Amino acid sequence: MPELPDITAYLSALETRILGQKLEQVRLASFTLLRTAEPPLESVNGRVVRELRRIGKRIAIGLEGDSAPHRQKFAAGDAGMLWLVLHLMIAGRLHWKPKGAKLGGRNALAAFDFAPGSLVLTEAGSKRRASLHVVAGEEALRGLDPGGIDVMACDLAGFRGALTAENRTLKRALTDPRLLSGIGNAYSDEILHAAQLSPVTLTHRLSDEGWERLFAATRQTLQLWIDRLCAQTGDGFPEKVTAFRPEMAVHGRFGEPCPRCGEKIQRIRYADNETDYCARCQTGGKLLADRGLSRLLKQDWPRTLDELEALKRR
Repeated sequence: MPELPDITAYLSALETRILGQKLEQVRLASFTLLRTAEPPLESVNGRVVRELRRIGKRIAIGLEGDSAPHRQKFAAGDAGMLWLVLHLMIAGRLHWKPKGAKLGGRNALAAFDFAPGSLVLTEAGSKRRASLHVVAGEEALRGLDPGGIDVMACDLAGFRGALTAENRTLKRALTDPRLLSGIGNAYSDEILHAAQLSPVTLTHRLSDEGWERLFAATRQTLQLWIDRLCAQTGDGFPEKVTAFRPEMAVHGRFGEPCPRCGEKIQRIRYADNETDYCARCQTGGKLLADRGLSRLLKQDWPRTLDELEALKRR
């Protein structure tokens, strides 16, 4: 799922392409994408894009309201604005195509046509989870915000206060959209590795020094990837948005060497997700229990890296 750095890269590319441009029309190939009925989708046609925002992991495109054509500049946050809000979910992606690009293939869901080109939304796979909302005004837009704080705009006290509202594991707290805005499975793994903290440490048990490390690692990791993705895209459009990148330290790198200590990356698998970590750097050499395997092996489950190596030699 595209997270804060990926959404930021999308917004940066969209700013130079559609900000100040008239949205000529929206074409839907899948009507299940649209999750609202009022205002009608057709009401956005012919309106000029005045603002772009990130709302958690959503992309919000603000269009002028009814009175806006009579102004030279539309004030940010005007209650009369209409908003197109896109949530890409796991497999949704955006593409910049020549104007009027055909919506061919089962993955194409919608196109947003502007004079310079068309913004095309696709979603891989058979499950249709991506969504489009059309809302009017700031209050309706806030209704789509899960409420998490922006870690790039808060201080240590605010960060710690948000994550200690409940006693959760660090992994769960970092990825809860009600607590932090825009962080998911991939970047939480990278953050915890950078902070050298276990993903299962409880927030109420983290030391003052641990909180300082986690706060610094969160901001530094996100900024690193924002800069990296924007630099990779340059003047182009982000076409290779993925949760698995070769430059990542641990996420998606199970069995590969940790870039810090060289030990093999471990993982915990649950449902459709996995947590990747370095036992040497993050858990003091302790292997975290994988729900499926630890239940199967029970007392034979290795507790440390040394026990794991001994098990492999049997």
